[in-house]
Amino acid sequence: MRALVHHEFGDPAEVLAVEERPLPQPGAGEVRVRMLLSPIHNHDLWTVRGTYGFKPELPAQAGTEALGVVDAVGEGVEQLTVGQRVVTGGTFGVWAEYFVTRAAGLIPVPDGLPDESAAQLVSMPFSAISLLESLGLSEGDWLIQNAANGAVGRMVAQLGAARGLNVVGLVRRSAGVEELRAQGIERVIATDDAGWRDRLAEITGGAPISAGVDSVGGSSAGDVLSTLAENGTLVVFGAMASPTLELASGDIIFKQATVKGFWGSVVSREMPADQRGRLFQELFARLQDGTLTLPVAGVHGLDDIAGAVAASGEAGRVGKVLLRP
Repeated sequence: MRALVHHEFGDPAEVLAVEERPLPQPGAGEVRVRMLLSPIHNHDLWTVRGTYGFKPELPAQAGTEALGVVDAVGEGVEQLTVGQRVVTGGTFGVWAEYFVTRAAGLIPVPDGLPDESAAQLVSMPFSAISLLESLGLSEGDWLIQNAANGAVGRMVAQLGAARGLNVVGLVRRSAGVEELRAQGIERVIATDDAGWRDRLAEITGGAPISAGVDSVGGSSAGDVLSTLAENGTLVVFGAMASPTLELASGDIIFKQATVKGFWGSVVSREMPADQRGRLFQELFARLQDGTLTLPVAGVHGLDDIAGAVAASGEAGRVGKVLLRP
Protein backbone atom coordinates (compact mmCIF):
# COMPACT_ATOMS: atom_id res chain seq x y z
CA MET A 1 0.00 0.00 0.00
CA ARG A 2 0.99 3.66 -0.34
CA ALA A 3 1.63 5.76 2.76
CA LEU A 4 3.17 9.08 3.73
CA VAL A 5 6.41 8.44 5.61
CA HIS A 6 9.18 10.61 7.07
CA HIS A 7 12.70 9.41 7.94
CA GLU A 8 13.66 12.55 9.85
CA PHE A 9 11.94 15.34 11.75
CA GLY A 10 11.52 18.61 9.89
CA ASP A 11 9.30 20.64 7.61
CA PRO A 12 6.40 18.31 6.68
CA ALA A 13 6.38 19.66 3.12
CA GLU A 14 9.97 18.49 2.74
CA VAL A 15 10.36 15.34 4.84
CA LEU A 16 7.05 13.59 4.08
CA ALA A 17 6.93 11.44 0.94
CA VAL A 18 4.77 8.62 -0.39
CA GLU A 19 6.35 5.16 -0.01
CA GLU A 20 5.21 1.59 -0.56
CA ARG A 21 4.66 -0.22 2.74
CA PRO A 22 3.35 -3.71 3.58
CA LEU A 23 -0.42 -4.03 3.83
CA PRO A 24 -1.12 -4.23 7.59
CA GLN A 25 -3.04 -7.21 8.97
CA PRO A 26 -5.51 -6.84 11.84
CA GLY A 27 -4.85 -8.84 14.99
CA ALA A 28 -7.32 -9.87 17.66
CA GLY A 29 -9.66 -7.01 18.51
CA GLU A 30 -8.38 -4.95 15.58
CA VAL A 31 -9.79 -3.72 12.28
CA ARG A 32 -8.16 -2.77 8.99
CA VAL A 33 -9.65 0.39 7.52
CA ARG A 34 -9.45 1.64 3.93
CA MET A 35 -8.89 5.38 4.30
CA LEU A 36 -11.23 7.75 2.48
CA LEU A 37 -10.40 11.20 3.87
CA SER A 38 -8.10 12.53 6.58
CA PRO A 39 -7.79 16.10 7.88
CA ILE A 40 -4.48 17.87 8.46
CA HIS A 41 -4.27 19.14 12.03
CA ASN A 42 -1.60 21.36 13.57
CA HIS A 43 -0.65 18.58 15.97
CA ASP A 44 -0.02 16.27 13.00
CA LEU A 45 2.44 18.75 11.52
CA TRP A 46 4.07 19.45 14.90
CA THR A 47 4.58 15.69 15.31
CA VAL A 48 6.35 15.50 11.95
CA ARG A 49 8.52 18.43 13.01
CA GLY A 50 9.34 16.65 16.28
CA THR A 51 7.93 19.45 18.43
CA TYR A 52 4.77 17.80 19.83
CA GLY A 53 4.16 15.96 23.11
CA PHE A 54 4.33 12.66 21.20
CA LYS A 55 7.50 11.81 19.28
CA PRO A 56 7.36 8.65 17.13
CA GLU A 57 10.23 6.35 16.28
CA LEU A 58 11.59 6.89 12.77
CA PRO A 59 10.82 6.12 10.03
CA ALA A 60 7.23 6.96 10.82
CA GLN A 61 3.92 7.42 9.08
CA ALA A 62 1.79 10.42 9.98
CA GLY A 63 -1.75 11.59 10.58
CA THR A 64 -4.12 10.81 13.43
CA GLU A 65 -7.73 11.25 12.29
CA ALA A 66 -9.48 9.63 9.36
CA LEU A 67 -12.73 8.48 7.85
CA GLY A 68 -12.65 5.10 6.22
CA VAL A 69 -14.42 1.87 5.41
CA VAL A 70 -13.88 -1.34 7.38
CA ASP A 71 -11.84 -3.57 5.08
CA ALA A 72 -11.05 -6.57 7.33
CA VAL A 73 -11.74 -7.54 10.94
CA GLY A 74 -9.57 -9.44 13.37
CA GLU A 75 -10.52 -12.23 15.74
CA GLY A 76 -13.18 -11.32 18.29
CA VAL A 77 -14.48 -8.21 16.50
CA GLU A 78 -18.25 -8.45 16.38
CA GLN A 79 -19.49 -4.87 16.63
CA LEU A 80 -18.17 -3.82 13.20
CA THR A 81 -18.68 -5.29 9.74
CA VAL A 82 -16.78 -5.08 6.45
CA GLY A 83 -18.02 -2.14 4.38
CA GLN A 84 -19.10 -0.04 7.37
CA ARG A 85 -18.08 3.64 7.49
CA VAL A 86 -16.09 4.52 10.60
CA VAL A 87 -13.96 7.34 11.99
CA THR A 88 -10.99 7.42 14.32
CA GLY A 89 -9.34 10.35 16.04
CA GLY A 90 -6.60 8.59 17.93
CA THR A 91 -4.87 6.26 15.49
CA PHE A 92 -1.34 7.20 14.51
CA GLY A 93 -0.27 6.72 10.88
CA VAL A 94 -3.58 7.13 9.04
CA TRP A 95 -2.13 9.07 6.09
CA ALA A 96 -2.04 5.87 4.10
CA GLU A 97 -4.31 3.82 1.87
CA TYR A 98 -4.96 1.43 4.77
CA PHE A 99 -4.39 1.42 8.51
CA VAL A 100 -5.03 -0.94 11.41
CA THR A 101 -6.53 0.17 14.69
CA ARG A 102 -8.40 -1.10 17.74
CA ALA A 103 -12.02 -1.85 16.93
CA ALA A 104 -13.10 -0.39 20.28
CA GLY A 105 -11.70 3.01 19.32
CA LEU A 106 -13.67 3.33 16.08
CA ILE A 107 -16.92 5.28 15.84
CA PRO A 108 -19.56 4.18 13.30
CA VAL A 109 -20.74 7.05 11.09
CA PRO A 110 -24.51 7.63 10.85
CA ASP A 111 -26.11 7.41 7.43
CA GLY A 112 -26.67 10.81 5.89
CA LEU A 113 -23.55 12.42 7.36
CA PRO A 114 -21.34 13.53 4.44
CA ASP A 115 -17.81 12.13 4.17
CA GLU A 116 -16.28 15.62 4.42
CA SER A 117 -17.97 16.26 7.78
CA ALA A 118 -17.42 12.77 9.14
CA ALA A 119 -13.69 12.96 8.38
CA GLN A 120 -13.36 15.89 10.80
CA LEU A 121 -15.69 14.58 13.47
CA VAL A 122 -13.37 13.41 16.22
CA SER A 123 -10.28 15.49 16.92
CA MET A 124 -11.49 19.07 16.70
CA PRO A 125 -15.28 18.86 17.31
CA PHE A 126 -14.88 16.34 20.12
CA SER A 127 -12.10 18.42 21.66
CA ALA A 128 -14.32 21.50 21.44
CA ILE A 129 -17.32 19.87 23.06
CA SER A 130 -15.13 18.16 25.68
CA LEU A 131 -13.56 21.51 26.47
CA LEU A 132 -16.98 23.08 27.00
CA GLU A 133 -18.03 20.12 29.11
CA SER A 134 -14.92 20.42 31.30
CA LEU A 135 -15.65 24.06 32.14
CA GLY A 136 -18.90 23.24 33.91
CA LEU A 137 -20.60 26.40 32.66
CA SER A 138 -24.32 27.00 32.97
CA GLU A 139 -26.76 28.46 30.46
CA GLY A 140 -26.25 32.23 30.27
CA ASP A 141 -22.61 32.16 31.45
CA TRP A 142 -19.96 34.11 29.52
CA LEU A 143 -16.89 32.56 27.89
CA ILE A 144 -14.12 34.35 26.00
CA GLN A 145 -11.59 32.76 23.62
CA ASN A 146 -8.79 33.88 21.35
CA ALA A 147 -8.01 32.28 17.96
CA ALA A 148 -11.76 32.51 17.43
CA ASN A 149 -11.32 32.06 13.68
CA GLY A 150 -9.43 28.78 14.11
CA ALA A 151 -11.16 25.42 13.68
CA VAL A 152 -11.73 24.80 17.37
CA GLY A 153 -12.65 28.43 17.99
CA ARG A 154 -15.43 28.27 15.42
CA MET A 155 -16.74 25.03 16.91
CA VAL A 156 -16.64 26.34 20.48
CA ALA A 157 -18.65 29.37 19.35
CA GLN A 158 -21.26 27.25 17.59
CA LEU A 159 -21.52 24.53 20.23
CA GLY A 160 -21.47 27.08 23.05
CA ALA A 161 -24.34 29.01 21.48
CA ALA A 162 -26.31 25.78 21.01
CA ARG A 163 -25.83 25.11 24.74
CA GLY A 164 -27.06 28.57 25.69
CA LEU A 165 -23.65 30.02 26.54
CA ASN A 166 -22.53 33.54 25.62
CA VAL A 167 -19.24 33.15 23.71
CA VAL A 168 -17.04 36.11 22.76
CA GLY A 169 -14.22 35.54 20.30
CA LEU A 170 -10.99 37.46 19.90
CA VAL A 171 -9.13 37.55 16.57
CA ARG A 172 -5.86 39.28 15.76
CA ARG A 173 -6.95 40.97 12.55
CA SER A 174 -10.09 42.87 11.59
CA ALA A 175 -10.72 40.71 8.53
CA GLY A 176 -11.34 37.76 10.84
CA VAL A 177 -14.46 39.45 12.21
CA GLU A 178 -16.20 39.41 8.83
CA GLU A 179 -15.04 35.85 8.11
CA LEU A 180 -16.78 34.64 11.25
CA ARG A 181 -19.89 36.70 10.66
CA ALA A 182 -20.19 34.96 7.29
CA GLN A 183 -20.46 31.72 9.27
CA GLY A 184 -23.12 33.16 11.57
CA ILE A 185 -20.76 33.87 14.49
CA GLU A 186 -21.45 37.43 15.67
CA ARG A 187 -19.69 38.17 18.99
CA VAL A 188 -16.19 38.71 17.61
CA ILE A 189 -13.64 41.43 18.40
CA ALA A 190 -10.37 42.23 16.63
CA THR A 191 -7.56 43.00 19.08
CA ASP A 192 -5.71 45.09 16.48
CA ASP A 193 -8.30 47.77 17.35
CA ALA A 194 -7.05 49.86 20.29
CA GLY A 195 -10.58 50.06 21.66
CA TRP A 196 -11.21 46.31 21.77
CA ARG A 197 -11.72 46.27 25.56
CA ASP A 198 -14.44 48.93 25.27
CA ARG A 199 -16.08 46.82 22.58
CA LEU A 200 -15.93 43.79 24.92
CA ALA A 201 -17.65 45.74 27.70
CA GLU A 202 -20.31 46.84 25.22
CA ILE A 203 -20.99 43.26 24.12
CA THR A 204 -21.12 41.76 27.62
CA GLY A 205 -22.90 44.69 29.23
CA GLY A 206 -20.47 44.35 32.10
CA ALA A 207 -21.48 40.75 32.88
CA PRO A 208 -18.75 38.67 34.54
CA ILE A 209 -16.77 36.40 32.22
CA SER A 210 -16.40 33.04 33.93
CA ALA A 211 -13.89 31.29 31.68
CA GLY A 212 -11.37 31.96 28.95
CA VAL A 213 -9.66 29.73 26.40
CA ASP A 214 -6.17 30.53 25.13
CA SER A 215 -4.93 28.90 21.93
CA VAL A 216 -2.29 31.51 21.05
CA GLY A 217 0.11 31.93 23.98
CA GLY A 218 2.37 34.91 24.63
CA SER A 219 0.70 38.21 25.51
CA SER A 220 -2.58 37.01 23.98
CA ALA A 221 -2.98 34.60 26.89
CA GLY A 222 -2.60 37.52 29.29
CA ASP A 223 -5.20 39.51 27.37
CA VAL A 224 -7.73 36.71 27.85
CA LEU A 225 -6.89 36.32 31.55
CA SER A 226 -7.24 40.06 32.12
CA THR A 227 -10.89 39.97 31.02
CA LEU A 228 -11.97 37.26 33.47
CA ALA A 229 -14.02 37.82 36.60
CA GLU A 230 -12.97 36.77 40.11
CA ASN A 231 -12.46 33.02 40.43
CA GLY A 232 -12.36 32.77 36.63
CA THR A 233 -10.65 29.92 34.82
CA LEU A 234 -8.14 30.24 31.99
CA VAL A 235 -7.76 27.05 29.95
CA VAL A 236 -4.61 26.75 27.84
CA PHE A 237 -5.59 24.82 24.72
CA GLY A 238 -2.81 25.65 22.25
CA ALA A 239 0.23 27.76 21.47
CA MET A 240 -0.14 29.08 17.94
CA ALA A 241 2.14 32.10 18.43
CA SER A 242 4.32 31.31 21.44
CA PRO A 243 5.15 28.32 23.67
CA THR A 244 5.23 30.59 26.72
CA LEU A 245 2.45 32.49 28.50
CA GLU A 246 2.71 36.15 29.48
CA LEU A 247 0.35 36.43 32.46
CA ALA A 248 0.17 39.32 34.93
CA SER A 249 0.66 38.01 38.45
CA GLY A 250 -1.91 40.54 39.69
CA ASP A 251 -4.58 39.00 37.46
CA ILE A 252 -3.86 35.58 38.92
CA ILE A 253 -3.52 36.67 42.55
CA PHE A 254 -6.25 39.26 42.99
CA LYS A 255 -8.78 37.44 40.82
CA GLN A 256 -7.84 34.14 42.47
CA ALA A 257 -7.81 32.76 38.95
CA THR A 258 -7.25 29.15 37.95
CA VAL A 259 -4.93 28.40 35.02
CA LYS A 260 -5.00 24.87 33.65
CA GLY A 261 -4.13 22.94 30.52
CA PHE A 262 -6.34 20.89 28.20
CA TRP A 263 -4.98 18.07 26.03
CA GLY A 264 -7.84 16.56 24.05
CA SER A 265 -6.29 13.15 23.44
CA VAL A 266 -5.77 12.55 27.17
CA VAL A 267 -9.21 13.90 28.11
CA SER A 268 -10.83 11.64 25.51
CA ARG A 269 -8.88 8.59 26.64
CA GLU A 270 -9.79 9.08 30.30
CA MET A 271 -13.44 10.05 29.76
CA PRO A 272 -16.10 7.54 30.91
CA ALA A 273 -17.65 5.66 28.01
CA ASP A 274 -21.19 6.84 28.75
CA GLN A 275 -20.14 10.49 28.79
CA ARG A 276 -18.14 10.03 25.60
CA GLY A 277 -21.14 8.45 23.89
CA ARG A 278 -23.45 11.25 25.03
CA LEU A 279 -21.13 13.92 23.65
CA PHE A 280 -20.81 12.17 20.29
CA GLN A 281 -24.58 11.91 20.05
CA GLU A 282 -24.77 15.66 20.68
CA LEU A 283 -22.21 16.25 17.89
CA PHE A 284 -24.20 14.09 15.46
CA ALA A 285 -27.34 16.04 16.29
CA ARG A 286 -25.63 19.45 15.93
CA LEU A 287 -24.18 18.48 12.55
CA GLN A 288 -27.48 17.16 11.27
CA ASP A 289 -29.51 20.20 12.35
CA GLY A 290 -26.89 22.63 11.01
CA THR A 291 -25.94 24.34 14.29
CA LEU A 292 -22.42 22.94 13.84
CA THR A 293 -20.73 23.31 10.45
CA LEU A 294 -17.42 21.76 9.36
CA PRO A 295 -16.30 23.48 6.13
CA VAL A 296 -13.57 22.08 3.92
CA ALA A 297 -10.87 24.34 2.45
CA GLY A 298 -9.65 21.79 -0.07
CA VAL A 299 -8.85 18.14 -0.76
CA HIS A 300 -5.38 16.95 -1.83
CA GLY A 301 -3.98 13.56 -2.77
CA LEU A 302 -1.21 11.98 -0.70
CA ASP A 303 1.21 12.76 -3.54
CA ASP A 304 0.51 16.47 -3.10
CA ILE A 305 1.43 16.64 0.57
CA ALA A 306 3.59 19.74 0.00
CA GLY A 307 0.63 21.58 -1.53
CA ALA A 308 -1.65 20.35 1.23
CA VAL A 309 0.72 21.59 3.95
CA ALA A 310 1.00 24.97 2.24
CA ALA A 311 -2.79 25.24 1.95
CA SER A 312 -3.17 24.29 5.61
CA GLY A 313 -0.94 27.20 6.62
CA GLU A 314 -2.73 29.88 4.57
CA ALA A 315 -3.92 32.89 6.59
CA GLY A 316 -7.67 33.33 6.55
CA ARG A 317 -8.31 29.73 5.54
CA VAL A 318 -11.86 28.63 6.31
CA GLY A 319 -12.22 24.92 6.94
CA LYS A 320 -9.87 21.99 7.11
CA VAL A 321 -7.54 20.74 4.38
CA LEU A 322 -8.22 17.06 3.77
CA LEU A 323 -6.02 14.30 2.32
CA ARG A 324 -7.30 11.43 0.18
CA PRO A 325 -5.44 8.29 -0.99
